[in-house]
Amino acid sequence: MRIGLDIMGGDFAPETTLGGAVLALDIIGENNSIVLIGDKELITQGCNKYGVDPSAFEIVHTDEHIGMGEHPAKAYAQKPNSSIGIGFKMLSRNEIDGFASAGSTGAMMVGGIYTTKSIPGVIRPTITASVPTLSGKPIILLDVGINPDAKPDVLYQYGMLGSAYAEHVYGIQKPKVGLVNIGSEEEKGNLLTKASFQAMKDSQDFNFIGNVEANDFFNDEKVNVLVCDGFVGNVMLKEAEAFYSLIRKRGIRDDFFEQFNFENYGGTPILGINGNAVIGHGISNETAIKNMILHTRKVAEAKLTEKIKEAFNNG
Repeated sequence: MRIGLDIMGGDFAPETTLGGAVLALDIIGENNSIVLIGDKELITQGCNKYGVDPSAFEIVHTDEHIGMGEHPAKAYAQKPNSSIGIGFKMLSRNEIDGFASAGSTGAMMVGGIYTTKSIPGVIRPTITASVPTLSGKPIILLDVGINPDAKPDVLYQYGMLGSAYAEHVYGIQKPKVGLVNIGSEEEKGNLLTKASFQAMKDSQDFNFIGNVEANDFFNDEKVNVLVCDGFVGNVMLKEAEAFYSLIRKRGIRDDFFEQFNFENYGGTPILGINGNAVIGHGISNETAIKNMILHTRKVAEAKLTEKIKEAFNNG
């Protein structure tokens, strides 16, 4: 299995991305390889710094990259040989099994939609967050910011996408899918959630359990997948991150709360495109990059894209 890494992506690239790749080398397995996509000279210099032979990696050279502040669509079109652009071209040609980047989220979404294309039937690809729980099995929250204005048919598909991710990557059988709302009753909510509830309540595509309130955000005994628009999901995610920061500032050290450290997850896949692409946090350090690479391998091994295609072909 070949996992491509955008070596130029992230606020601290290429130092941290290369450092993360070096950390992943001893873990990824002998039948797997890491393909570094970026400036070959910088990669070689970095390998020498870490005391690693550059031949331990496959290297695909490009001297173009998309900056974090650039307009995603314009930059992707104007820089076809950027590290993100080449990564998606390789993914679409099946030259790599998965592609990971901590670079521009917008450019990653553009590349996923316009190069690998959306899976037929998927209206809007999305990204998720894995919310820690006491049982150790995360709750999947989607969307978390890509689509702040969603329609009921899009939220319905989030139920399908999140259910496939929870089942095939995290091993949760028949995931319980809930709609984030301000009350558990069917008639509660705004126009979007009311219409979405009606679309979901008789679904044969996933195990819908009804409306779920925010106080069940960490309760995997009740729900495994939380569906909402990107505005609500992003607020919920950022609030959880804020509580983690507050706990750290108070000097509290607890193994459970350490699971809220994004470094432990590394990244999240783009659900709904024809390929296994994972987006990492722009401020990722070496540990986060390492875990992003390993999660990309896990997503690819689970054949998540193929499972989603099957779900939509059967829907």
